[in-house]
Order: sequence, then C-alpha cells, then structure tokens
Amino acid sequence: MKDLTHFAISPADIDAAVGRLSGHIRRTPLLSSPFLDEIAGRRVFVKPECLQHTGSFKARGGWSAISALDPEVRARGVIAFSSGNHAQGVAWAAKMHGVPSVIIMPADAPTLKIANTRALGAEVVLYDRENEDRDEIGARMSAERGLTLVKPFDEPMVIAGQATAGVEIAEQAAEAGIDSAEVLVCCGGGGLTSGIAMALADRAPCLRVRPVEPVGFDDAKRSLAAGTIQRNDRLGGSICDAIVTPQPGNLTFPIMADLCGPGLSVSDDEALSAMAQAFLRLKIVAEPGGAVALAAALWRGAELQGDTVIALVSGGNVDPAMFQRALARLD
Repeated sequence: MKDLTHFAISPADIDAAVGRLSGHIRRTPLLSSPFLDEIAGRRVFVKPECLQHTGSFKARGGWSAISALDPEVRARGVIAFSSGNHAQGVAWAAKMHGVPSVIIMPADAPTLKIANTRALGAEVVLYDRENEDRDEIGARMSAERGLTLVKPFDEPMVIAGQATAGVEIAEQAAEAGIDSAEVLVCCGGGGLTSGIAMALADRAPCLRVRPVEPVGFDDAKRSLAAGTIQRNDRLGGSICDAIVTPQPGNLTFPIMADLCGPGLSVSDDEALSAMAQAFLRLKIVAEPGGAVALAAALWRGAELQGDTVIALVSGGNVDPAMFQRALARLD
C-alpha cells in the first residue's frame, strides 16, 4: 500500500470528514444501464453527484470546511469566490450551520446561479471581472468582518470533504462485487479528483482514478504527463465552464501525480451527448462539465483498462437552453 502520510490531507482527515458529514450529506447511489454498457463495451457504473444537495459534489467540501472551523471563528461567517457550484455549496453549508456567508460572484455569472446563491441565504457581492480585483474585494471584506475564506479546491478540509464521495465508491464497489475498475472523475482544480484518489488508495486500492477534462482545457492531463503543473492557455471557450480552471492546485496536484492514472479529455460535443444519454438511460440531469467523465466512459474505451468503469456525474446545474441543446441529440 502506498504511503499516504506526506500529502495535504491524511486518511484520518477523511475519516473525520465522514463523521462530520454523516446525516447531512446524501449518499448518492451507483447507477447502471445495459444500454450504456453496450455503448462503452464494458460495465459502466455512474455515481450521480448531481443528486447531491445544491446539485453538485461541492456541498461535501463546503460542509466539511465550515464544520471544521473553531465555533467562534465559524460564527463570524465565511467568504468564497465562485460563479456557480462552489458558491451554492458554501452558501448552503453556511445556512445549515446558521452562520453568515458572503459569495463574490462575477456580474456576468448565470442569473439562475446568482439567484440560487441568494436563495440559500448568502450575501452576493457582484464584481466586474474585467475591471475589478475579486481578491482585493475579498481581502477587504474579510478584514472588515473577520470572515474566513473557503477556497474551492486547494484547501485541506475541502479536499477531505470531497473525498467522502470516494469513501462511498469504495463501499458501493464492494457491495456490487467490483474488484477492479477505472474511476473517472470530472476534474477542474483537482479537489474532487485528489480527494477520491486518496480515499480509494486507502480503502480500495484496486480502483484507479483517472481525471477527465474538456479538450483544450486539459491542464491536469498535461500536468500528469509532464510531472509538473501546466497552465491552460485560456480560461474561456468551453461549455464545461464548471471545471475550467487555470491549473491544478498546489495541494491537489501532488496527490494526483502520485495516485492517479493518466488524464483523459473529451470534446464539448461528447459532453452534450453524455448529458443526453444520462437523461435517456438513467433519468438524471447533468451539466456539461459534470458529464465529461461519463463521456470518457462511453467514448474513450481504447484508453481505459479492464472490463468495468465507474464515472462520476459531478453536477447537474444546467440552464434549460443548454439542456435542450443536449436533448436535441436524441432526435
């Protein structure tokens, strides 16, 4: 078994997160369909984190980070930067803990995501991403109010919270008699990917994590191949916006480099087709960035090993127009 003691989090941190999240986070199931198996040419299991509170896995990390704070610190409130899923995950966790939250969001973020974040009780501060510095705004508000910053992925307690999805996968794979598989994870900054990789290395080393990204925004894939952190040349131009980040995190990348297999990448069109198949065959709603792992399971078979794959659908916060675009592929 690999040495897991030199990373930003430890198996003990994950165990503690499991305890803090117990009774608060949904244990999402493993789903399957013979139709998906036929497309992929192997057994496909899907873990739908789109059914999680707030519609994505981010609720896990938000709850983990906020619940780990000293009560006096937590009572002063938290602050986060996000245009979508992290915003809602932190806002929800703060509301459930009865503490204030401030979410700094770009003014051009989807109206629905801004409205949902406000509905979850957060104070939303909008900024002009072209002319204003969100870090300056956040630093000023944190100093004035004593707020604690909850980072989206490069934060130990956030990674530990995301790792609880991996704990569930280990348990569910054992229940289903899965003794080896590739576990495909939608990857942005790497919080979910590294957390699941840590959990599986500790609890089910026969399951190997593979990060999946959009073509053209495959910084994790290129970083794993190079052995050093690589940046994306651009930060816009993919419909998979939920997982487009500048580069892997400084805390997440060493975990991925040691514990993950090679990265995979899929096109926007393949993500849309995976969304359509997820709805048709599993009756779940996926957003584009949340569907890339399923897309790789279905259409990157030559790059996978073994006869079984587990794919996460990491989120389902998609606007109606984009979802209609995906469903049009079934016509």
